[in-house]
Amino acid sequence: MLRTTLTAAFVAASLIAPATAHARTTTSTAGRPGAGQSGPGGSGIPALTDDQGRTLTLRGWNVEDKSHRGEQALSAITEKHFRDMRAKGFDFARLLVFWDDLEPRPGQYSKDYLRKIERVLDWAHTYGVKVLIDAHQDVFGPAFGHRGIPEWATRTDGLPFTPHPDDWFAEYFEPAVQRAFTHLYEDPDLRRAQARMWRTLADRFGDHPAVLGYDLINEPMGEPREGEDLPTAARRIERDQLTPMYNRLADAVRQADRDGWVFVEPTPIVGEGVPTGLGRIHDPKTVYAPHFYNSAMEAGADYDPAAGWIETYEQAVTRYPKAYKVPVVVGEWGPLENSLPNMNRFYREAMASLGRYSSGWAGYVWCYGGGYCAVDDSGAFRTNKELTAEPYAEAVAGTVRSASYDSAARVYRLEYDAARRGSRVTELSLPPGEWRVTAQGQAVVSRTTKGGNRASVVAAPGARVTVTVTAKAR
Repeated sequence: MLRTTLTAAFVAASLIAPATAHARTTTSTAGRPGAGQSGPGGSGIPALTDDQGRTLTLRGWNVEDKSHRGEQALSAITEKHFRDMRAKGFDFARLLVFWDDLEPRPGQYSKDYLRKIERVLDWAHTYGVKVLIDAHQDVFGPAFGHRGIPEWATRTDGLPFTPHPDDWFAEYFEPAVQRAFTHLYEDPDLRRAQARMWRTLADRFGDHPAVLGYDLINEPMGEPREGEDLPTAARRIERDQLTPMYNRLADAVRQADRDGWVFVEPTPIVGEGVPTGLGRIHDPKTVYAPHFYNSAMEAGADYDPAAGWIETYEQAVTRYPKAYKVPVVVGEWGPLENSLPNMNRFYREAMASLGRYSSGWAGYVWCYGGGYCAVDDSGAFRTNKELTAEPYAEAVAGTVRSASYDSAARVYRLEYDAARRGSRVTELSLPPGEWRVTAQGQAVVSRTTKGGNRASVVAAPGARVTVTVTAKAR
């Protein structure tokens, strides 16, 4: 997540670059046709699909434990996380895992850590939550006081590193950290080690029923060259270093898992409305996975509707998936300060925007307390976070013609043409509360509360179906 202003980052980059030799309304609409068709909002962006060919919508949260390592790794994540997420209508989790925990010494993979990951995945499966395994790094890794890439894979060429305890994101612009990214991208032995790490994860978890896919690296950064501004450096790093890295890692995953989706991220500067320089990833199941952070809001400012940030971000972030015909899932989003005067409007406008172009999102972060946490200690949504819980179609067996949620009226409508073959079951997720679900056309609605508040619609092959979900009076 981005916790500093990229305005400061622009200044930092301009200062650092010379020293380096190599040198973040109330109604949403989304039309999500099936595989091979135009995706959200008829935007020309493909939809994400499951192994039955159904069109997916993912709504969920990041799940993490950055505090514990070794024997205590992942101990902050419990079965309660998935039970509570599912009960509030969420079907998706982005699970943070750390290479430094997985491979503490070169070539020695921790069987205990793999078992701990599997336990988390088992909990997710119990509650019907799909999981994205995220190879997470913050400021590269433990060599710089954070988590991610192991110290044995960190090479700095002796360049300086100064901690920034009050602004950790600024540490990405320290020369030693930037050089470490360059070595990760360019050194043949580190390339092989990173590929082996991913092959190990895919081999162990590729058949797990909870696993949807793999986020190959969190918020990748790099090293500006002398004379480059930050946007220019980001586009070059994305084009010349991230694109070949993602192709290598996708190939490594495919050696063990032919079916999982591979998620690729741009650098965090995309949050400032800068289009990515990523090139084509030569894998048929690629997902573009940007993050949705505003630098001013991350620094504690209120949402400024007049600034046009959401509109600028949406225009920039949709270029890549339109050009390369890949789905979009936003891997992180959500401000630190949720109760400022304009935050209610922010959440409504953000949800509408995400519905126009994405196949889903994972908010940051599902935990119990303050700060970025989605819920408080009692499990109740923190201020304005309840606006992330809407009715939606998790999986549509057919071609979606339109889908929309009117948050003022609390009415969700879905219109689709049922598939003529394959699965006939469309699944709906409902947030807490009393909801009435009806279907027009040759379709039957059934309800279930197993693992959450859900409904399903079974339609006759080829039928035109309209589903309406209406909140009952409070």
